[in-house]
Amino acid sequence: MFKLVIMYRRVDVEGKIDEFFAQTNLPLAEQLPQLIRTEVSRVKGKPQGESRFYLTYELYFASQKDCLIALQSETGQALLAALRPWEEARIISWFYAETFAEDV
Repeated sequence: MFKLVIMYRRVDVEGKIDEFFAQTNLPLAEQLPQLIRTEVSRVKGKPQGESRFYLTYELYFASQKDCLIALQSETGQALLAALRPWEEARIISWFYAETFAEDV
């Protein structure tokens, strides 16, 4: 599997992140072609205390090719355009990852 991970940093007004996520990021992402699954995590801390991250959003695809096709679609381009100002403001970090799962 392959995924796009979007990590939102903590800001003074976390409600603005929640609003953008619920009204823009989530609706656009859920319309992406080839999307298999999503996962949202509210960051509660790290072993040394408070984390600088607030929220993570993971979008799963069968392959890197499927992810790139999704992001090149009209919806994908709208999602990237909506996220770009957040990246430029250093409120989000995002990356691609190949993922493996194993039950233990």
